[in-house]
Amino acid sequence: MDCRSLSTQLVAAFLLLSLTACSSEETNIPDTSLAKAQISYTPAHGGRLINASIGDATNLIPMIAGDATSHEVAGQLYLSLLKYDKSLNLVGELAESWVVSEDKLSIIFTLKPNLTWSDGKTFTANDCLFTLHLIQDEDTQSAYKSDYMKIKHAQVINDRTFKVNYSEIFSPALATWASLAILPKHVFEGVNIMDTDLSRHPKASIGPYFLKDWQTQQNITMVANPNYFDGDVWIDQRITRIIPDPATQFLELSAGKIDMANLTPTQYTRLFDNNQRLKNEYQRYQYLGSGYTYLGFNLKRAPFDDIHVRQALAYAIDRQELVEGVLLGLGEIIASPYKPGTRWVNKTLSPRDFNIQKAQQLLAQAGWKKEAGQAFISKSGKNLSFTILTNNGNKKRSDTATIIQQRLKSIGIQVNIRLVEWSAFIESFINKRDFDAVILGWSLSPDPDQYSIWHSSQMGERQFNFLSYNNAKVDEALEQARLTFDLNQQKQWYDIMQQEIYNDVPLVFLYAGYALPAIHKRIQGIEVAPAGIGYNSEEWFVPKALQLRSMRP
Repeated sequence: MDCRSLSTQLVAAFLLLSLTACSSEETNIPDTSLAKAQISYTPAHGGRLINASIGDATNLIPMIAGDATSHEVAGQLYLSLLKYDKSLNLVGELAESWVVSEDKLSIIFTLKPNLTWSDGKTFTANDCLFTLHLIQDEDTQSAYKSDYMKIKHAQVINDRTFKVNYSEIFSPALATWASLAILPKHVFEGVNIMDTDLSRHPKASIGPYFLKDWQTQQNITMVANPNYFDGDVWIDQRITRIIPDPATQFLELSAGKIDMANLTPTQYTRLFDNNQRLKNEYQRYQYLGSGYTYLGFNLKRAPFDDIHVRQALAYAIDRQELVEGVLLGLGEIIASPYKPGTRWVNKTLSPRDFNIQKAQQLLAQAGWKKEAGQAFISKSGKNLSFTILTNNGNKKRSDTATIIQQRLKSIGIQVNIRLVEWSAFIESFINKRDFDAVILGWSLSPDPDQYSIWHSSQMGERQFNFLSYNNAKVDEALEQARLTFDLNQQKQWYDIMQQEIYNDVPLVFLYAGYALPAIHKRIQGIEVAPAGIGYNSEEWFVPKALQLRSMRP
């Protein structure tokens, strides 16, 4: 899961291919360790990039999508007025410039000239106004809606000028315009976006790629937009292969059948070094990602409606054991919902110690005790038992669940584990609030606002406060932080927010892991930056001598 900024996520836009899409000859990738001395590493049109993903997309309309794969694909079709650059600074994407009024209550955006949708229609400020009204519409179920309800009035000044007025100071305002992907009015007007074929078959793109084909649970194929306004798109075809099992992904990588995959810690630290072909042909990257993994509780279900139980679980889980055992040391334990090392972290907080005795005391205080001859603690004749739900194919999460299961069993708690395919996990369990506990992760925007995750108003279906967390002090802190542009004042409010969440334990913060992608060396133009490696993926290229074949439209 991702928060408000999924559509502008700065993690690489990892895309994947199906085996049926290419012949055996085409998958025989040249050994770049030998070819490097023989070719020119200059940009050239052609070639393809094949990536692996553990989960399929669910919806290609960004404002109602809630998963990373959907946003990664849709982010190649629909763009925002602003974006984050490699140094995490806001810059123009569809907007050429913008002006914030002196009272901070309005923004005027000037669009870049000569913007055109892929079907030949002109992109204008009317598309921006239409998209804003669409997300504000009462029938649109969007986890991102609250940000745009702050706008009291918007207008089209001319085809290239769009103005928004806010009812009060709203400090994340600019960041929200790096999150709202603009949709084509001429395509979506009159359409019920909650039930439309456009969610799978988009008709127009303004991004670097078009959707060519989507085979459910198999592959998603994108082809380059030859008329992309922001320069050449060098790689003709990007294919996302849906491979839920990381071990299978690694086998495909080893066979040269995919160009790019996220490695597990074991694959990164051990298996990669034992595979000479991988060492010759693939480059590994390692950097602290912009997200974290957590054990979250359904606060409307017993026993998680009891704070003593939640606190006990926080003491009963050895986070360092998870970092060492699951991540092989490639991560950090955390105590708050911000990326370690950033200014927004409340540095007065530290992860709770692993303390079995403290956990048992808290459980006893809540009335959970082990009777003679019993394997599990009980209360009123009922064992303390619950199910951890997580997505199938994410080995780090399933391994984390297994270790937690064993730790909690040692203090008399019965934990079951259920692994569910990603799309079903989101639609049938998360969106319907049908779970006891989940192991999931949040990927976060550079902007510190986390209103959509923690505010009590965000508990509706498809909204992101699916744990049903409700704390008046947290609500106030989130609201007040939005009313000032003073970073120090924002920091004070976000520190209060973090302290309250720490006290309430609506979830157990587990760890922030390193991103560990491996990419074939024939893919050039990759730069490591504070934003990761995917911020400029449309500029990646394959040298002509290493292209398998050209698929230029």
